[in-house]
Parts: sequence; structure tokens; C-alpha cells
Amino acid sequence: QVQLVESGGGLVQPGGSLRLSCAASGSIFSIDVMGWFRQAPGKQRELVVYITSDGSTNYADSVKGRFTISRDNAKNTVYLQMNSLKPEDTAVYYCNAKLPWRSWSTGYWGQGTQVTVSS
Repeated sequence: QVQLVESGGGLVQPGGSLRLSCAASGSIFSIDVMGWFRQAPGKQRELVVYITSDGSTNYADSVKGRFTISRDNAKNTVYLQMNSLKPEDTAVYYCNAKLPWRSWSTGYWGQGTQVTVSS
């Protein structure tokens, strides 16, 4: 089993920044790819970005140039730096960790952290 704990969400004004963290513990050998998803009210959960163990990344078009994912393998932690935040970024953000050949639905999920962008 793997446990994921997210932190760093909150209320921020448009144009502001937040940094989310996701710390993994437990059977770390069973995960490789870590990603951030988000789910806004009334919408489906969507993949925002993911990062592999060798540092390869893939961003959704909606966040390219504004969000940056990074990971500290020694700390089993992945970060999401969010800059130039927009009201449409408001959502619950979830961390997921999985093996590279498995689907996200088979991965481990964190409890989520609320991000609200509003003036």
C-alpha cells in the first residue's frame, strides 16, 4: 500500500501563486509515475500534469507555461508550482501515483487539497 498526503492548497487571488506538495509513504517501490489531477464542481476529474521517475513530464495545454511539476525522489515527494493562477484553476487537486504500465485508475490517490482562485 502507498499513502499520499497533499498539502499547500488555499485561497489565492487571480495572478497569484501556490505550491502544492504530495508526500508518498509505504510501498514506494510500487510507484513510478506521479501526477496531479483536478476536479472542479460539476466537472470530471482531469489530468493536469505527470512526472516519471527519470523526470519526464507531460502538461495539459491549459496549464503549460504556468504550472511546473517537480519531484524529490529522496523525499518521495512531488511538487506542483502554480503561477499566474486563474479562476478556472479553482478545483480540488489530487495526487496520484502508479506504475508506468498501469492506468491512473489503478494508482493510489491522495485525499485532495482545495485550490480557490478568487478576488
